Amino acid sequence: MTEKDIYTEAPAEADTLANLGPLAPLAGTWYGEKGVDTHPQAWGGETEPYKEHWTFELCDAQNNGPQVFYGLRYRVWITKPDELRAFHDQVGFLLWEPATGKVYMTLAIPRGQVAMAVGEAKVGDKSITLRAERGSLVNGICSNPFLEENFTTKDWTITFTFHEDGTFSYDQITTLDVPNIEGDFEHRDQNHLRMIEGARPNPAMIDEGLLNRNPR
Repeated sequence: MTEKDIYTEAPAEADTLANLGPLAPLAGTWYGEKGVDTHPQAWGGETEPYKEHWTFELCDAQNNGPQVFYGLRYRVWITKPDELRAFHDQVGFLLWEPATGKVYMTLAIPRGQVAMAVGEAKVGDKSITLRAERGSLVNGICSNPFLEENFTTKDWTITFTFHEDGTFSYDQITTLDVPNIEGDFEHRDQNHLRMIEGARPNPAMIDEGLLNRNPR
């Protein structure tokens, strides 16, 4: 029986954008001011508007031995209308694995919570849905003790939708177990964003002088 090789790195292309599959439309900086957030309060649910910026930066290809990812480093910055102070700050990576058709989205927020959602997609898909579940070892959620006790996150689902006019929207639901609320609470966020700046090339494209081969 031949032993499986988990160490030798598979070859990867320098041009991340050309190999980003269904995630390619997201590369760049986006702005949306039609956000709607429904979150828990002591009296139940509250709905508020918000505006936000998403920045998706092209990363060089990444290897786990034979596994190859092409991806985006992202940051989300959300404020309430007429305010400068962010009430949500989020960073992470969106990764595409061509060999399996899987998409991974990692999340880290400065409230002491991290997660990784996973889904499947193919080139040209107009929507991508990703899901994380509490307790999973491959698409899980990890929270600090206060959040785990008082705002237990049971699952997180996000769907990106790409529109014909070049914009994108998202709809995400975080299912919470909150002590003073009967049943599951759906913390929901939705917004529609337009691109305000195109993506810069990933470092490998600059190093190898390949920019003219992939005009944006």
